[in-house]
Amino acid sequence: MTAPSPSPFAAPWEAQVFAMVVSLREAGLFTWSEWAERLGQGIRPKDAPERAADYGAWLTTLEGILAERGVAWPESVAARTEAFQRAAEATPHGEPIRLENDPLYRP
Repeated sequence: MTAPSPSPFAAPWEAQVFAMVVSLREAGLFTWSEWAERLGQGIRPKDAPERAADYGAWLTTLEGILAERGVAWPESVAARTEAFQRAAEATPHGEPIRLENDPLYRP
């Protein structure tokens, strides 16, 4: 029996960001060249220190593209982030974080 391969993702959200980027590229929202250019600009800004090319950078880049293309406005992203934080705080340790756990959640 062989041991499972280590995951390239440190956490499930990283895999989700990766999957969203691939899916949105396949849907034609951007090309791989556009993605690489935007990610590069984010991790190597002209007047700031270079930052890690991690999935946090991927998420920031994706949020910027979504806002630029009118798919998800920054205010909507901020509201969802706050809801997720509240849900995380209300979720028992070891349980999956779901937006339904947000005390302010309204379906």
